[in-house]
Amino acid sequence: MGIFSSIKDAIFGKAEASEPEAAAAPKASTPFGKAKPTQLDEVDIEASLDARPGADKLNWRTSIVDLMKLVGLEASYAERKELAVELGRTEYSGTAEDNIWLHRQVMNKLAENGGRVPPSLRD
Repeated sequence: MGIFSSIKDAIFGKAEASEPEAAAAPKASTPFGKAKPTQLDEVDIEASLDARPGADKLNWRTSIVDLMKLVGLEASYAERKELAVELGRTEYSGTAEDNIWLHRQVMNKLAENGGRVPPSLRD
């Protein structure tokens, strides 16, 4: 599992069963007989992160380091470099420009994966 997957799982919640198992398992139903969704279609990223303890003390909206800390991941240079490589930047050196790019890419990927991310946090 990659670092982006760890970020996504920390925000969206990790799937408890693989797809084949989930398909075989009976679906829970509501009092109206409709099946409950097994996963939210869209997660409000800003609200989810703001609700975390310590969010008010971290600048997670612009800092990749603070974002990683907020979701419980190590934010070392090595971890950020690995994340950058996962997201397509092989020449990551940890500069402010690199970190801004990395934060934006994480937000873009969260949006691609079902997250509702404000335009101000994306490219």
